[in-house]
Amino acid sequence: MRDMKNLIRRLLRSMTVAFASLLAATAHAAAPGITGPSFDLTAAPGHISQPDGATIYSWGYGCNTAPSGFLPATVAGANCPTMQLPGPTLIVNQGDTVTVTLHNNLPAAAGNTSILFPGFVVTTTAGDPGVPGLLAQEAPVGGTVTYTFTATTPGTHTYYSGTQGDLQVEMGLYGALIVLPSSGNSVPAGYSTPAGQPVTCHAHSTGASATLPNGHPDFRLAAAAYNHPSACYDREYLFQFSEIDPAIHRQAEEQAALPCTQPTGCMVVTTEPYLPAYFMVNGRSMPDLMDPNYAVQYPNQPYNGNPHMHPGELVLLRVIGTGRWQHPFHEHGNHVRVLARDGNLLLTPSSNKLAGPLLFTTTTTPGQTLDGIFQWTGKGLNWDVYAHTDAAHSADGVAHTAPCIPDANGYYSTGSGAPPTAPNYFEWCADHEKPLESKPFGQVGSGGPITLPDPNIMANGPWYGGSPYLGPEATQRAVGGTPIPPSGTVSNDPTAEAGFAYMWHSHNEREITTNNAFPGGMMMMMLVDPWVFPIIEAN
Repeated sequence: MRDMKNLIRRLLRSMTVAFASLLAATAHAAAPGITGPSFDLTAAPGHISQPDGATIYSWGYGCNTAPSGFLPATVAGANCPTMQLPGPTLIVNQGDTVTVTLHNNLPAAAGNTSILFPGFVVTTTAGDPGVPGLLAQEAPVGGTVTYTFTATTPGTHTYYSGTQGDLQVEMGLYGALIVLPSSGNSVPAGYSTPAGQPVTCHAHSTGASATLPNGHPDFRLAAAAYNHPSACYDREYLFQFSEIDPAIHRQAEEQAALPCTQPTGCMVVTTEPYLPAYFMVNGRSMPDLMDPNYAVQYPNQPYNGNPHMHPGELVLLRVIGTGRWQHPFHEHGNHVRVLARDGNLLLTPSSNKLAGPLLFTTTTTPGQTLDGIFQWTGKGLNWDVYAHTDAAHSADGVAHTAPCIPDANGYYSTGSGAPPTAPNYFEWCADHEKPLESKPFGQVGSGGPITLPDPNIMANGPWYGGSPYLGPEATQRAVGGTPIPPSGTVSNDPTAEAGFAYMWHSHNEREITTNNAFPGGMMMMMLVDPWVFPIIEAN
């Protein structure tokens, strides 16, 4: 994993291309969390780490007692500490009566605390009502409060402190709430596979051995994000954007031991002017967010951000803005089709069809959530991203042209008879056999739009794997008989994963730094892998 992180560091410094060959031993993301409908949480102090070596005093929600379960069941090493940042992702079903008990284990100097659940009608239980606060019933220091609400609206939601928000949310008291639709594991009513086209809506299988129809593991939380036939997805990722002003955290740490009996606390913390230096996705900054979920080196930062996908997959993005600032999240490779905001589907008033916009940048707004669908297919690149020969998979060892029979949408898929194991599965057939190189040295040649760099020239960067193609033996496909660079400079095992890397990052350039050092902050790599490579998000 260290090699992978070093590779991405070198790639980002070079900034010369939008793709690179990648190691097979990469950590993947998903949307892990704890299951309800009852949760026993605590608000407690702790420390988080940053890539520059800084340790930041913070507050966070965590588990007071063990949760009833973890999802996805296929993600390994799941845990819920007593303090984490962001707080544990709460996963419930539409219609559930949700109860959340909050224990205030913050320092006495911090005063009362609470949780808001925007979009839901929240009450407190008669036996544990807490004490009145400005926006919500609060838990006093050392005390508790129990909230109850009905999960009426599916989709992605947020929760955060309703007490002294300029301080407590900044310190880390926020998290995600995912409500799974009532259709649950079933395909939403009204969906039918278009004639001659591949199936894009699959029932959701559960358990540690859950699989998709092609035999790959199923890491989804449900078959669809909403009770709508156009809300199906094949893979999902959660991104919570937040920032840290270390001066605020330092003041809170210095005053944490003050004796105090006031419900408003006894800290005098200056929260303006606001000058954040750390910018995080899911509680980590790049490159730490590329390490696995529940990685032991981040005991209070369990969630990562490292999306993988196959060409053609419908990828559900769950995006949450927390903190104070807007963060313009730019997903290279394609636009995002917005499904919903704050759990509300964007539909046409008469035909009940999706009406959300295609966004070049999904700008996050503090306290707002967004669900969207991202898809990468390679359509329109005007060159064959798979390479069109399949010598490594032919019985006679001779290079044969792989077929590309278009389905009704123009792709080589199950709709046109392609097996998912085909090395060029889901290829855009209009680009089949189109060359990339204008001065070729590999197997795809004779006058393409660009000249590939010679993999023997070290000036191109030691991270360069020599391959602009997807699939096994991609390096050999690119270089043919030309030797690959010297030992230690090829980033991928040529017999395993070989994909493209697109940077996903904040479009505010300061936010892709860590304490003003580039690269860092709100930055990750979206990895496109060929269908023959199973994406295993089990860490």
